[in-house]
Amino acid sequence: MSRIAPTFAALAAQNKTGLVTFITAGDPGPEMTVPLMHALVAGGADVLELGVPFSDPMAEGPVIQRACERALKFNIGLGDVFNYVREFRQTNQHTPVVLMGYANPIERIGPDAFIRASKDAGADGAIVVDYPPEECEEFAAAMRANALDLIFLLAPTSTPERIAQVARVGSGFSYYVSLKGVTGAGTIDTADVARRVAAIREHVKLPIGVGFGIRDAATAKAVAKVADAVVIGSRIIQELENTPKDQAVEAVQSFVSGIRAALDSKS
Repeated sequence: MSRIAPTFAALAAQNKTGLVTFITAGDPGPEMTVPLMHALVAGGADVLELGVPFSDPMAEGPVIQRACERALKFNIGLGDVFNYVREFRQTNQHTPVVLMGYANPIERIGPDAFIRASKDAGADGAIVVDYPPEECEEFAAAMRANALDLIFLLAPTSTPERIAQVARVGSGFSYYVSLKGVTGAGTIDTADVARRVAAIREHVKLPIGVGFGIRDAATAKAVAKVADAVVIGSRIIQELENTPKDQAVEAVQSFVSGIRAALDSKS
């Protein structure tokens, strides 16, 4: 078992909504990644998503695309991402870390090598945007056998059949994409999110995180009433873009602390 299930169980026992945060490894500079990971935890993040830089991030909006481009200028690759997780684990053994990215880097080194390296580094799972569940049941099983979770995305357009597939193959938590679009685009319709999450829960017994459009404390608090976790990525990247590098760690921690406070006051 990875750290993800116990983390969500502890949150549920405290009647708390989880906070899942995303940054791109190597952005805004290679030396910033591990300090930012610790800052996110200090600000109140329960699960960290660490983005693997990729040249063609099809699900990402312009904000995370720019983050990938900046990281790739430093030649940050999958090996560097594993090293960041390994360094983070030297002083944090409890916060789940999920690697988020695309199939190409995994296929390049091979799924078995990816699983071994993830486990060795101390990661807890992966979100692979372009791995549909029907094509990676064997990979998902191999991940679970190594105490790693393969987490799938669900969208407003997901059919009951697709939701049932994800329920069967996925583990850790399910990630509901609240918008018909890319990360950071549009405004969430919280009433629609509530309806969609309720429909997903008919099939999926895993915790459900909601992301792709949560940009502030008010939206996070509204979504927290129906989700087990909120996921914030693009807005954190914007904070990095708009803050001098020497102030970035403190700015990110402060922003995340505000979201955490909103989630804890959801009632």
